[in-house]
Amino acid sequence: MKLTWFGHSAFRLDFGSSVVLIDPFLTGNPSFTGDRAEAMAGATHILITHGHADHVGDTLAIAAETGAKVVTNYDLCMVLANKGLKAFDPMNCGGTTDQGDFTVTLTNALHSSCDFHDGVSHALGNPNGLIIKQKGGAVLYAMGDTDMMPDMGLIAEYHRPTHALVPVGDRFTMGGDAAAFACRKFFQFDTVIPCHYATFGLLDPTADKFVAGMAGSKTKVAVPASGESVTF
Repeated sequence: MKLTWFGHSAFRLDFGSSVVLIDPFLTGNPSFTGDRAEAMAGATHILITHGHADHVGDTLAIAAETGAKVVTNYDLCMVLANKGLKAFDPMNCGGTTDQGDFTVTLTNALHSSCDFHDGVSHALGNPNGLIIKQKGGAVLYAMGDTDMMPDMGLIAEYHRPTHALVPVGDRFTMGGDAAAFACRKFFQFDTVIPCHYATFGLLDPTADKFVAGMAGSKTKVAVPASGESVTF
């Protein structure tokens, strides 16, 4: 599996015949410095953790341009379908769907999920994490935007994720210290990749606290620059 980070929580996974985009916030993402067409080329699936604009991102445009199937919670799927989305696979927390080369399970996440119009916050289902199980390969836990939570113990025991995407930017998610604590307490990852930092001034500018908190752990911490890839 080749994983490419586009800044914030936007990732691309290449494996088998699948090209999977996670939370594809490209347009307007100050951390994304690459070529949008290249980033989304060949996309077969788009997985969305929750309904905030910095995670839904370019979903509708990319889906229209590539035909990629969107996989996310039912409420958000229905809202996007009302905006013209054609290919989607609605789910909810605890459910699993088969996407060919991989399965997706939605987990709980401690956060919120909404958009704003007419000065009002409108709920877009519950926030989620993603368990992405490559058939015969890696098990990736994309935590989404979340705090630490006891559910992580059950997720670790049942799904046995080997790799993880971990929010570390503080204020809206775990900070680096808390994220490292959660990873060390609940999981035995082979590799973790921090995300959701440095995008905006309100977030921690680096992943240094997380890296320091993971020091001495058997887990490899990979900190790619925006546009760089990690293979596992």
